Amino acid sequence: MTVHNVLTQMKTKSLGAGKHADGKGLWLVKSRRDAGRWMLRLVVNGKRREMGLGPWPDVSIAEARERSALARRRLRDGVDPIQERKKERGKVHRMTVAEAVQSCFTARQAELKNDGKAGRWLSPLNVHVLPKIGDMAVEDLDQHSLKKVLEPIWHTKSDTARKAMNRLNLTLKHTAALGLDTDLQATMKAQALLGKRRHVEKHIPSLSYKDVPDFYTFLCEKSELTSVLALRFLILTVARTSEIRFATFDEIADGIWTIGADRTKTGNVHRVPLSAEALNVLHLARKSSTESLVFPTEHGKPMSDAAMSAFMKREGYDARPHGFRASFRTWVEECTDTPFEVKEMALGHKVDMGVVGAYQRSDRLEKRAHLVQSWANYLSSTN
Repeated sequence: MTVHNVLTQMKTKSLGAGKHADGKGLWLVKSRRDAGRWMLRLVVNGKRREMGLGPWPDVSIAEARERSALARRRLRDGVDPIQERKKERGKVHRMTVAEAVQSCFTARQAELKNDGKAGRWLSPLNVHVLPKIGDMAVEDLDQHSLKKVLEPIWHTKSDTARKAMNRLNLTLKHTAALGLDTDLQATMKAQALLGKRRHVEKHIPSLSYKDVPDFYTFLCEKSELTSVLALRFLILTVARTSEIRFATFDEIADGIWTIGADRTKTGNVHRVPLSAEALNVLHLARKSSTESLVFPTEHGKPMSDAAMSAFMKREGYDARPHGFRASFRTWVEECTDTPFEVKEMALGHKVDMGVVGAYQRSDRLEKRAHLVQSWANYLSSTN
């Protein structure tokens, strides 16, 4: 008859240094009276082996017996419990898709506008991808899982799907650089499975340049609402909405509005020459504001990104503020002989690339000053 469960809680405390059997191959090996370890003797493939089950007294008798019984059951099932445990301990944490995306984002942050704080880089993934496959090991990511997660938005939100696929492709390249075994062709194969997106290019609605003078006159006749003044300034400077909303009086000096690199789409400082009419709008804004912001809300905060759009919508216009950049660009093309570089720089676009950019340091400020004044004159004309 096999003797087992020999030891008791009190007995284990009283035993001195040495090996003490509990039965069924379980031993308490004490190095001293108050410390020891549990050890299980097994016969694996005809050889006697010893398997540690943890330190005593941290591992109680009951837990040691439970671990011992589990190991014996695994051995009866044909599994070497010692080798199995070695494999488990040898497993390293597998990077998840969510962790890989965050790691890629962190690596690319410096090249993103304002360090990516606006969240636009992560947004398509946070909304449509990570909730579904964020916990998946990135090494398991293949074309089938990508197809499944992006298929619902492939045609209905094609631009968002395109951005999500692009970011996932960058993430896979990033993890490959880390040394992980990822499929660098997964996104390409997923696109082959999903097919061509049914995407129709949608431009931001804009007014014909021929209708802008009448609209500007309409704005001048309105009360000096902050959103109206901001809209007038936007039309005159053809700046982006975000640049207008966060404009401060400190940025304006000697008839020039200097927008810092952290606030431009290109990441470069952009100097905007101001026409006489633009300076007049600033004068009106200064009279009604005690804030450093040029166009603050009544609480002194930057106006909402929808404030100017909301005004146009209330007044029955389909066009949106950003569309005035297209109106201006078309007017310049149709009604002036302005050089291409001046037209583009007036909109804050990059034009001097490569070797040309290395040697051409002018921002064509004087030429642009003449152009924006001509634009202001045109806006004041009567059609």
